[in-house]
Amino acid sequence: MLFVMETLITLCGVGLEKVVSNELRKLNLRIRDTGFGRVRFDADIHGMYRALMSLRAADRLLLEAACFPAADFDTLFERVSAVPWEGYISAGMGLRVTKVRTNRSRLEAVTSIQGVIHKAAAARLCKAYAVPRLPDTGPQVELRAYIEKDEVSLLLDLSGEPLFKRGYRSEGGAAPLRETTAAALLFLTNWRRKFPLYDPFCGSGTIVIEAAMYAWDMAPGLGRTFALSELPLGNPEIERAVREDLLARVDFSHTVRIYGSDVDPRAVSIAGSNMIRAFELARGETPRRGIRTGPPAAPVSGSAYPALPNLQVLTLRNVKAPAPEGFIITNPPYGVRLGEPAAAEAIYREMAELEKRFPGWKLAVLTDHPGFESHFGRKAESCREIINGAIDSYLFQYEKL
Repeated sequence: MLFVMETLITLCGVGLEKVVSNELRKLNLRIRDTGFGRVRFDADIHGMYRALMSLRAADRLLLEAACFPAADFDTLFERVSAVPWEGYISAGMGLRVTKVRTNRSRLEAVTSIQGVIHKAAAARLCKAYAVPRLPDTGPQVELRAYIEKDEVSLLLDLSGEPLFKRGYRSEGGAAPLRETTAAALLFLTNWRRKFPLYDPFCGSGTIVIEAAMYAWDMAPGLGRTFALSELPLGNPEIERAVREDLLARVDFSHTVRIYGSDVDPRAVSIAGSNMIRAFELARGETPRRGIRTGPPAAPVSGSAYPALPNLQVLTLRNVKAPAPEGFIITNPPYGVRLGEPAAAEAIYREMAELEKRFPGWKLAVLTDHPGFESHFGRKAESCREIINGAIDSYLFQYEKL
């Protein structure tokens, strides 16, 4: 059976476009172009479900329902009305225009743009389904509009919840690192599962859990649902087949040498509980909620018991290298989380002692402090700017401590 190819856009943190592009290529999906915080590509329904479940560094997946020029509101209304919305939105579903961005365009009033798009799309849907108005409650399809140089792009959300919501987190610490950003760090640092990994500021465990999932070949979206499945375009048989295929690829036999520590006992407890839920998702189970302690339930018959990341309560001055070489990948507390930038800077100065305890290890530090190097006492071999959620961050990389 042949399936229609659609144009999709993945949203990601600014600075992570290349990471997401490489992920899409590994899924054999053809990339059209990239921009700030987005990658455009082609996919059929198989590719859509595979991208939704497999992408580690992408925050959201959108379908480009239409793209056309419009320099005034009359043209905008006509062009939106001409889009076959009934092919994308089922009877009984509502529509919300959740976000509008306009740049270097004659259409600038965001609220007015939202109103015109909603009115035009709703008029067509009401006519198609012979109803007086779209429902305000119940299932709602989310639509975004990006306007660049008078070129309008209308995008349907296929994700639902953002893709960084994997399903394993019960609660995070203060300003937790996004799962998608943590996964991107693994790619940007060229970490591979054959190397040990240590996070001395593990917090709720995001980096170590994403590393374990990567080491197990676990697709990050295995345990969640997507908005695509509620649209006419969705296909439950294909979704089930893709999910079963990805679940069959999970391999717990790989050696996992992943370590995390934190000075906060509650954070380490949360990290351990989140780790157990990630393991349960990797086995195709529905994870239980709440903070839990102790090992996971016995693995299913015939599967190898995995080596879960080792988590400990330790101060920075007490951490030790568990192997002669490896990667330290960490997101230390920063001014926003600690309340005072001076407290973060004191931690950065203390981090200089890692050179004595982790000789030969690589170091990657994600922080919002552009002056990290001056407090750490060494210039990094590379520095790249990344936007982690709404926070401008910097990834400092050292090839050898």
